[in-house]
Amino acid sequence: MKLASLLAQLQLTDSAFPSGLYTLSHGLEGYVQTGLAAPADLPGLLADLLRHSVGPGDATALVLAHRAVTGGDWDLLVAADRRLHAVKLNHELRVAATRTGRQVLETAGRVFGGPAVERLAALVRERATPGNHAVVVGALHATLGVSEAQAVAGDLYAFAASWTGAAVRLGRVDFRRAQEILYGAHPEIARAAAIALAARSPDDVHGSVPLADTVSAAHERASARLFTT
Repeated sequence: MKLASLLAQLQLTDSAFPSGLYTLSHGLEGYVQTGLAAPADLPGLLADLLRHSVGPGDATALVLAHRAVTGGDWDLLVAADRRLHAVKLNHELRVAATRTGRQVLETAGRVFGGPAVERLAALVRERATPGNHAVVVGALHATLGVSEAQAVAGDLYAFAASWTGAAVRLGRVDFRRAQEILYGAHPEIARAAAIALAARSPDDVHGSVPLADTVSAAHERASARLFTT
């Protein structure tokens, strides 16, 4: 991996990049509110999301978007983006995915620029495609010369880091335990990346975590929330 591409990837996935991810618990707050997130349960909850939601869903769409931009196949990008939007069953998850995606795209236009970024921004602006976070990031990584494997691994790690960070802010674990959980998730991240990299079409984008969808639906109607998801 070229140093310039690595540095660009680090900047894009850094928690300081203004994507809005810090406002998301990725469903964890819903688990906490329903009493289903004891500290001992957290590694299993994160593994379930990586295996059955983020890996076959967001990560797979990211890979397809990367390939679409690399190959100049914008129809593929739009199809993957629309498919990802459709498999997100809860309103707050769909809204959060497109809101953070558009925030990343807006900043990327100023920071990185380039014809591909401008074209994607136009498609989103014209509502030809939703602009989900994973699809935007996949497209950006492609324009920055980051490989598919590096891009999907980096974004899955960023998700897991954001999720464990939310666990700290929700008072489930301290910072040290959060790092243990994050390190322990590395094999699941690798498996999720392998699933995503094996994708061949937008039909491969899917997800099935019924309990997560249920607690997310309850979270939408909670009277008090620290996070938007």
